[in-house]
Amino acid sequence: MNRKTFLKYTAAAMTATALAPATLGRMRAPSQPLIKKSLKYGMIKEDLSILDKFKLVKDLGFHGVEMDSPNELDDKEILEARDKSGIEIPGVVNSVHWKAPLSDPDPAVRAKCVESMKTALHACKRYGGTTVLLVPAVVNEQVSYADAYRRSQEEIRKLLPLAEETGINIAIENVWNNFLLSPLEAARYIDEFESPRIGWYFDVGNIIRYGWAHHWIEALGQRIMKIDVKEYSRDKQRNEGIWAGFRVEIGDGDCDWAKVNAALRKVGYSGWGSAEVPGGDRKRLKEISERMDKIYAL
Repeated sequence: MNRKTFLKYTAAAMTATALAPATLGRMRAPSQPLIKKSLKYGMIKEDLSILDKFKLVKDLGFHGVEMDSPNELDDKEILEARDKSGIEIPGVVNSVHWKAPLSDPDPAVRAKCVESMKTALHACKRYGGTTVLLVPAVVNEQVSYADAYRRSQEEIRKLLPLAEETGINIAIENVWNNFLLSPLEAARYIDEFESPRIGWYFDVGNIIRYGWAHHWIEALGQRIMKIDVKEYSRDKQRNEGIWAGFRVEIGDGDCDWAKVNAALRKVGYSGWGSAEVPGGDRKRLKEISERMDKIYAL
């Protein structure tokens, strides 16, 4: 990409971001942007049936459970558990995107991820969800940033017809994949698809290492489809290593949840927040639910 093209896209992204508050100002800002609580299915560590796991988390105040897809669970059992427990399945997380990323140099590897996304889109439709979480690419010594950008967009475009057919959104997550490291670039990446079926699954804790969550929320605006809830400690990062930064409970790290909620109100977000932290038994999940209640109320 030449400098002229880059500046054109950067200007467009900045203009869209600048105009968003004026548009959103005419919307009614939600008084509590984070309303529903979900968690990832793998966080439930009790040795129970799917139905009893769903009943357990429902009893603890959760409204939904996000499933992995593809998975090896029985679809009929999942649907019966959903219906009998009253738990929602707001979305699914693609389970192949790390093992077979869309940025891989081998077309056969990329094809595996595309096929897994097709499976996930259909599964999400059956479950009654709205999003499939996708890590779009991985940049490393063998895969350049430019190649990751180009390849991932090419592969995701192959999925757009099915996303339209199923009515399920593809939600790109920010993770430590050395890719889409700026909120303006992230906004541009989404906008280039020119499709309402592509948006952002914003992980609050993942940003704290190299940014401020409320800045990202303001830049991404209505591109945000769902929120992942976890923490990060810069102090632990400095003293114990970058991965140690995640070893802090929700509400006890460096995420300013009051500012996160204010930014979410500003952009008009109202909906799901999904815990993505170490799970455990009933006692542990109860603690997570209560901590989420506290940050939701800020």
